[in-house]
Amino acid sequence: MTKMKKILIISILLLLVSHSLYSTPKILKIRVDGAITPATSSFIARGIEKSQKIDAEAVIIMLNTPGGLLESTREIVQNILESPIPVVVYVAPQGARAGSAGVFITLAANIAVMAPGTNIGAAHPVGMQGEADSSVMFDKVTNDAAAFVRSIAQRRNRNASWAEKSVRESISSTEKEALDSNVIDFIAPNLDSLLKAINNFKTTTSTGEKIINTTDIQIIELESNWKDELLKIISNPNVAYLLLMAGIYGIFFEIYNPGAIFPGVLGGISLILAAYSFQMLPVNWAGIALILLAVVMFLLEIKIVSHGLLSIGGVISLFLGSIMLFDDPTEYVNVSMSLIITVVILTTLFFLVIISLGIKAQYRKASLGSSALIDQTAIVISDIKPGKPGKVKVRGEIWRAVSDAEINSGYEVIIEKVESLTLFVKPK
Repeated sequence: MTKMKKILIISILLLLVSHSLYSTPKILKIRVDGAITPATSSFIARGIEKSQKIDAEAVIIMLNTPGGLLESTREIVQNILESPIPVVVYVAPQGARAGSAGVFITLAANIAVMAPGTNIGAAHPVGMQGEADSSVMFDKVTNDAAAFVRSIAQRRNRNASWAEKSVRESISSTEKEALDSNVIDFIAPNLDSLLKAINNFKTTTSTGEKIINTTDIQIIELESNWKDELLKIISNPNVAYLLLMAGIYGIFFEIYNPGAIFPGVLGGISLILAAYSFQMLPVNWAGIALILLAVVMFLLEIKIVSHGLLSIGGVISLFLGSIMLFDDPTEYVNVSMSLIITVVILTTLFFLVIISLGIKAQYRKASLGSSALIDQTAIVISDIKPGKPGKVKVRGEIWRAVSDAEINSGYEVIIEKVESLTLFVKPK
């Protein structure tokens, strides 16, 4: 066999192998475990985009969530409904749930599947502390959410009545009840059984009908990158709150100790990250204003004698601002009360220490300059007589000194005042 023939055969084999790998059907798997946040929305959007690049048969979102932000949920639902690749939402593993925002995401899927021992529902909007609310604002929010979930169910030919009740009445169903109520399509104990169930399943995507092929399927799991992890961390309300406080402290330290550099740099970075977090979270700017007012009150306490009134006002303002910092009537977006109390106590103690040091500094005798010599003891090194100046030594320095009394060399004197470069002294 000639060399040319060998090269030709190897090239053909390589082409066959590459074609085989390329033609192998693929499924992209995404794990969503935890609250629905802007980071979750970004992660799912990236997954759907990647599924198009690899021409995947479907995207499987393994979902386990107690709920999350409604705006992030809307973004996820929009991406699922507009996806040209079929999206399968699989509520798993056993014991998982699709609560609140998870209901919207599951209903939006082309294929909705639940594992045994899971549940779905309880999508009624709640207040900051998890309580239901009967105000006009909450009525509007509830009506909006009900219309949203109803439209999703109708789009996917699912039980719109059940979907609306999950919002208005907070009903929740097991996997069997959800299957009987036409909320989901299958019950699958594991991923293998899910792949068998959806094989040759015909569904409609944004670009038309598609039949899913899971024979000899290759599963590719989407891993979160550093950006996803960063978004996940800073979109946490508690982290955003700590970043804000760290930024305020850092800037304060830099102002209080000019040239320290590190506190200012750390404070600036923290404030920028906090601002980025606030763009993703439902921020109440009145809360931020109250926190900044508290800092101003603490600073004024150092300069103004208010007998503690400014400090008390600062504590109250900081506490109320922390509670009001995040305000979204639709979800559980708030700062942990234990964290708020801890920060308020530490901040109060910190500024009390600063205030006490400031007050002490105001009453401390000067240690530098000519005024620092008053009431100090000096040693006469050259006789002093009325009308005739002598010399004294104080703090290792020799000064010209005058006195109304005659004082011989070697005696100790007390400095009464300083004028120009002359000390007025008296016998000790």
